[in-house]
Amino acid sequence: MQLTTWLQLVLGRPFRRAGHRTVLVAAGLPLHLAVVPLWLWLAGAMAGAPALAALPVLLMLVVTPLVTALPVLLTLVVTPLLTGGQRRRYRALVGKDLPRPAAPGRGRNWKSAVRRLTGRALWRQVCYHAVAGPLLAVLDLAVLAVWAAALVAASIYVWIWALPPQWRVTDLGYTTQAAYITAGGLALLFLGLRLTGALVRLDTRAAEVLLGPSRTEKLARRVADLAESRAGVLDAADAERRRIERDLHDGAQQRLVSLAVNLGLARATLGDLPEDARKVIDEAHREAKEAIAELNNLVRGLHPAVLEDRGLDAALSGVAARLPIPVRVAVDLPQRPSPTVEAVAYFVVSEALTNVVKHAQATRADVTVERIGETLLVVVADDGAGGADLAAAGGGTGLAGLAKRVAAVDGAFSCRSPAGGPTVITVELPCAP
Repeated sequence: MQLTTWLQLVLGRPFRRAGHRTVLVAAGLPLHLAVVPLWLWLAGAMAGAPALAALPVLLMLVVTPLVTALPVLLTLVVTPLLTGGQRRRYRALVGKDLPRPAAPGRGRNWKSAVRRLTGRALWRQVCYHAVAGPLLAVLDLAVLAVWAAALVAASIYVWIWALPPQWRVTDLGYTTQAAYITAGGLALLFLGLRLTGALVRLDTRAAEVLLGPSRTEKLARRVADLAESRAGVLDAADAERRRIERDLHDGAQQRLVSLAVNLGLARATLGDLPEDARKVIDEAHREAKEAIAELNNLVRGLHPAVLEDRGLDAALSGVAARLPIPVRVAVDLPQRPSPTVEAVAYFVVSEALTNVVKHAQATRADVTVERIGETLLVVVADDGAGGADLAAAGGGTGLAGLAKRVAAVDGAFSCRSPAGGPTVITVELPCAP
């Protein structure tokens, strides 16, 4: 039992996938040689071009381009078919899907045809089938020859009995020779295993580089995937803030309001209470109202309900009304942006106006929100002392946080604040079409 297990580990495991790889190599041989006849035709046409000089001039002008250009045109025609065959070969035999390059253009008009013919993807595929393919075909033949020689040599004790008996009688030393041949065949089997694995890796690498997307396309796809995943995270975070806002507004805030009402009723109706008890009720009533105000500010900071119900205009007008300085708000939006962009714009304006009140020593501020094409433009200006520095660490301005919030949605943030003022914060947010 231990000997059988040892033989399975030594002989079975290395050869477990050798059959699939060898079939992959054998199936790739005709695909790698498919373009060779066309290029031999082209080479023959170029070699026989001087013989066309004996033809009449007009006939030579017609025949020469046809003879020389037809192999190239046929190569361009069969390249997509051969590429599809290579993809099916990998998918069927090793379960691997070769990545596809970006489509240069769709449609059947001449512009789409020109984009396909001039695209890098097509010419990389031509390079694979016309240059790498024949070289890989030579390696395919070499590896298959090694496997054939190895199998024939390793199985000599099986097929040697098919030879005439007179040969075995006259050559009595054939058993010793067969033993050496069998040992050489086994060595070739392990060599064929190594060569097949190396060739499959080489072929796969060449196919991924020339038949798949280029490095630029891979980076573009990666950037697109990261942007999509980041947008999903932002949407999920915004949805979670909305849920927390609803839970606080409909749960804890309502309980505090009910508690404050009950305490107010107790203070008004229970007139025969001792003075100490009345003071306790008054203190509890005041604490409840303060807790309601703090929770209301917290809910508004998470996601104000007015923003979701009535949009930016009403939400920013509410922010401006709560400030101790006059703020002019002008919002011109033909349609509402996405909830994420709308929330970013609201929090940017709210934080910027808070900074104006705390640090700018301003007497007034202006907020302008408008949509220009696919960009939401937000401008917050004040007549304060200026000197706000985006790069200052710990300056208390919060501009770095605003810039990060804007950058999270691929927006642009700029702050112009010379000493003596005024300060103008400009934010550009991309809007989904």
